[in-house]
Amino acid sequence: MSEHPIAAGKSSFDLIDPVLLFSELHLRKDTVLLDLACGSGRYSLYAARFVGPEGRIYAFDLWKEGIEHLAAAVAAAKITQIHAGVADVSRKIPLADHSVDICLMATVLHDLVQENEQEGTLREVRRVVKPGGRLAVVEFVKVQGPPGPPRSIRISPAELEEILSSYGFGAAGMADVGPYNYLGLFENLPV
Repeated sequence: MSEHPIAAGKSSFDLIDPVLLFSELHLRKDTVLLDLACGSGRYSLYAARFVGPEGRIYAFDLWKEGIEHLAAAVAAAKITQIHAGVADVSRKIPLADHSVDICLMATVLHDLVQENEQEGTLREVRRVVKPGGRLAVVEFVKVQGPPGPPRSIRISPAELEEILSSYGFGAAGMADVGPYNYLGLFENLPV
């Protein structure tokens, strides 16, 4: 995977309704959240209010500048539950097996599929998410943009379910989270 990912510097956070998204995620004070391919960490920063100091948020991205921006924001706000780092998540997520309650992939899976990097990433996600834990995927509605990527690389809910089922994730729900995006919730099925 390139050290400067396709969408580095762009964030879908301004396109979604965070109240809708986070009401669907049902984060608790002791949740361990993985924000995968987090960019500059806007989702992580918003999630911190739900997880609280008792929980933990791991935010990884290959984009070094984004991680530096997030680390600076975390330090300035004195947030203790966000732990950010640079990682090629298509090769290795630097977390222990079954250590995550929920993994959030916000508008990144279509890029991984386009780059043919989804296999390593989704195998790693399955490894770190607890059995019965959840994978939350935010993607663009499959229509022509802008905003967002070209229609040809967008992933429909049916395509998303097909991709994730082959890696051991079972569909647990879908919801609109803004005019351009939807959320797919999936359970890490026991082996």
